[in-house]
Amino acid sequence: MIVYLIIAAEIAFWVVLAAGLAVRYGLRRPRVGGALLLCVPLIDVLLLTATVLDLRGGAEPAMSHALAVLYLGFTVGYGHYLIHWADGWAAHRWGGAPRPAKPPRYGWARARHEWWLWRMTLVGMGLSLVVAQLMLWLIDRPAAAEPLRGAQWAAVRILGIHGIIALSYTIWRKNPPVSAAPAAERRETPVG
Repeated sequence: MIVYLIIAAEIAFWVVLAAGLAVRYGLRRPRVGGALLLCVPLIDVLLLTATVLDLRGGAEPAMSHALAVLYLGFTVGYGHYLIHWADGWAAHRWGGAPRPAKPPRYGWARARHEWWLWRMTLVGMGLSLVVAQLMLWLIDRPAAAEPLRGAQWAAVRILGIHGIIALSYTIWRKNPPVSAAPAAERRETPVG
């Protein structure tokens, strides 16, 4: 049942997001659209409540509960970023706003961007760890704890892998191609 709720929560996230943007830009009602966008976190609260009630009702912890914990962490960690991204593109497409800036591709700017994304992963996976631990205390059945412990280890692995990726952008920064360098820089470069 929880798997279906996770799927429903994901669909509801995008439906509420699309509805909020459609009202904000399509119907030119920015306040009502903004209010709809503020309802997106309620989906996470409903999923968390359903997961806790399922466990409190005596259900054995399963991979679906672990997936719900990781999904909750992802949506909390990246939800604002995704909404801001979608709002920027909707404002550009239907509201006449300038095109949103793309993430930097080169140098320190790209490394900073990767660490900024990693901080969102840290928030999301940190929340997943805490929620999984709270659920473990809630069920108080060590023999049935394996799926939630698995979710905790998955959160740690996700955080570690993303940290390695961010670190790689810091250590091995990609330089812009010569054709992308500003003209003033090209003139100052000695030819030899």
